[in-house]
Amino acid sequence: MNILFVGLGNLGSQVFDLFLLRGTGQHRFLVAGRHPEYLYQRTSLTAYAVMQLGMKPDVDCTFLDVQQVAQSAQTIWSFKPDLIYTSVTIQPSSAISQLPKPLFEELAQAGPGPWLPLTLALLYKLMQAVKQTGLNITVLSGASPDNAGSVLSKVNLAPTTGIGNLANIIPAIRKAVALQLDRSMDEIQVLFVGHNQVAHSLRTRGTPGKAPYSFTVLLDGQDVTHRLDLKAMFSTLPATMKQEYTQLVSAASAAAVFDAITKKDSRIVHAPGPNGLPGAYPIRGCETGLEIVLPEGLTLDEAIRMNQEGQRLDGIERINENGTVYFTESNMAILKRTLGYNCQSMPLSEVENWAKELRAKYMEFVQRVS
Repeated sequence: MNILFVGLGNLGSQVFDLFLLRGTGQHRFLVAGRHPEYLYQRTSLTAYAVMQLGMKPDVDCTFLDVQQVAQSAQTIWSFKPDLIYTSVTIQPSSAISQLPKPLFEELAQAGPGPWLPLTLALLYKLMQAVKQTGLNITVLSGASPDNAGSVLSKVNLAPTTGIGNLANIIPAIRKAVALQLDRSMDEIQVLFVGHNQVAHSLRTRGTPGKAPYSFTVLLDGQDVTHRLDLKAMFSTLPATMKQEYTQLVSAASAAAVFDAITKKDSRIVHAPGPNGLPGAYPIRGCETGLEIVLPEGLTLDEAIRMNQEGQRLDGIERINENGTVYFTESNMAILKRTLGYNCQSMPLSEVENWAKELRAKYMEFVQRVS
């Protein structure tokens, strides 16, 4: 299998590490970005680690500028990847965490929604390039996976699925369920539908917060959710799920989704943005790509409506059929007050300009407060 990595930031680097360590001898890797010298240095470290284990990695690096759609399409066409992984962004979501705590807490209240242009702009370009090739390529994205795919789906440019977010807390939940029921984790299956709003609240406060969600636990295939003390179980999560700056769990989520897609087995994993849907769902691989696996009694339409409500709490009021994004007034008001940035609606054709303005306003703000 040919696997193309577009960009190699903090998250992308660790996804690459896991993929190479687990897939050496089976896959051919190409890592592409604007700084091939850095990419060569970074990928060489992982390649040497793999060689220490007696394996022979097949890795190459090349130049690719996501902003240049035609050039990106030519690079993709030449390599003909079966799968692309990307988490390209103009500014990582963790950037505001470097601010003094009061400023960070104020900006964090805006939620991820108003910051969407910073990730959507580059992902939009990349997906245009993928479409230009005419190739059938699986695309995994770590860039605003709960929201970006549901915008791009309106113009048939959504990645296959996102990775991370709600998926990252599933192992901790399964472990907590196993302890409560005094059973093995292998016997327990969790079916969780919810937006990143739910995951963030569980990880930081130990409660699911205001966003609707669906949570079902199966023990040997039987629904045992009613036997659980959910409040007590959820309250244990912040102690083990502090904000993850290493991104290792997110990288493992990408590997789990990769396995589900490529092996097409019956194992259920979780992912945000599968098939361009808002929020996260249980999924498994199938012959046609990805299958959403919902608990008995929950329809896909109901699951989508729940996640659209979570999306509103994230700061995105709605997404029109042409891909125009309307931002929630209360969330955007925070960026207007702090950064002087105010975007009420954003047609896809304007995403690049809004991304440039938001980045400039943020950097001006950093200069003022530093």
